[in-house]
Amino acid sequence: MKIRARLREPVSPRRFLQFAVAAVVILGLVVTSGAFVRLTGSGLGCDNWPRCGSTPFPALSYHPMIEFGNRVIAVCGILASLATWHASRRVAGLPRWVVWVALTAFLGTVAQIPLGGITVILDLHPLAVMSHFLLALVVVALSVVVVFEAWSCASGLGAPVAPRWLRLVALVGLVACATMVVTGAIATASGPHPGADQDVHRLGLGIRDTVYVHVRATAVFGIGLLLVGWQLLRARREAPGVVRLALVLLGVLLTQMLVGEIQYRNALPWGLVLVHVTLAATIWAATVGVVYTLWRPPLALVAPAAERVESLGEPLRTR
Repeated sequence: MKIRARLREPVSPRRFLQFAVAAVVILGLVVTSGAFVRLTGSGLGCDNWPRCGSTPFPALSYHPMIEFGNRVIAVCGILASLATWHASRRVAGLPRWVVWVALTAFLGTVAQIPLGGITVILDLHPLAVMSHFLLALVVVALSVVVVFEAWSCASGLGAPVAPRWLRLVALVGLVACATMVVTGAIATASGPHPGADQDVHRLGLGIRDTVYVHVRATAVFGIGLLLVGWQLLRARREAPGVVRLALVLLGVLLTQMLVGEIQYRNALPWGLVLVHVTLAATIWAATVGVVYTLWRPPLALVAPAAERVESLGEPLRTR
């Protein structure tokens, strides 16, 4: 009874923010651990899904332990998203639609279980592996939205940043980022890391051709980010925190481009590819964050009200 009572107690906005941030971090680890499984050739380390061989637990060998470790981290992601959704239902002042977003993120993590099983049953077909990865990024994006709404609930909600046309252009940039990530996943599915030591089918596309498209998608996104960032600098007094977030995104993107060039010129060593995938997930999450804060920035990311009244001639909106 005490446990049930505790589960029904109200959750403070700051406590909920901690839940939401923890979920995003763990879900990011899920993406990295999934890439680690693939790049080490451990994707079929646990056959007879959902068992690991003839038992629920893996043998003490390299590939089964790596694959099973990914399953453990994935379960942690499910529990973290479940806890975030459950907490969201008990936060005063949190918009109702945010609860639904948190629920969708949780259901997305649960959907990874049968999808992972299908991927193993299909002997790591590249399209199944890609869908596994892309669903994880969708869940990360939803969880990032929950984080910023939790932050706004805790600190207040600021007015939209920059002119409306720039915010709409940023939405197009989000699509460009998604294109960059998808073309990167296609390039990985065409590269030398099939996910297992066994004979695994590939997409049948040339790695040079897929990298050619991916590089140009990255260039389009990078140029767009520079243009949006240049315009956003005009709003640095209005929203210094949002501008700093955009600068962090730019720094991660430049690092990603450097890692991508080095890995390609060195025949795609799996360690660098792992860093590349992790940075890709980081860029996606940061892009979602930047675009979202242009429309609904937490008060902590914008200038104090007095400065905004002076520069904009209008007050901030708060909850």
